[in-house]
Amino acid sequence: MATVAACLAVLALLAVTGLIGQVGVVAVVRHRVQSAADLSALAGAGALEDGITAGCARAGMVAGRAGFRLDECTVVDWDVIVTVGAEISLAALGSRRVLASARAGPVVPYGTE
Repeated sequence: MATVAACLAVLALLAVTGLIGQVGVVAVVRHRVQSAADLSALAGAGALEDGITAGCARAGMVAGRAGFRLDECTVVDWDVIVTVGAEISLAALGSRRVLASARAGPVVPYGTE
């Protein structure tokens, strides 16, 4: 009987370890997606001089090069607001979508200096 209890305890520890590992994967992907969103917003804001379409195209290119997808790109005045996403597979927990948003633009409105 002690052997069965020990096996169940080991199985429970393995399950908890696997769950902690999955939470770690989500945290790492979330940080990578946020970094890609930040960089995409900055790139998009830098390309706004060529037009709104060029700014969002540049943001999408940067997100794609980081390995993620640009889900949304909005331009408000001289600010670029992007949402970048990634699909991750969590084994027994299924797949989840991780999203991150970022905003970039000039500190002072364009042309007021």
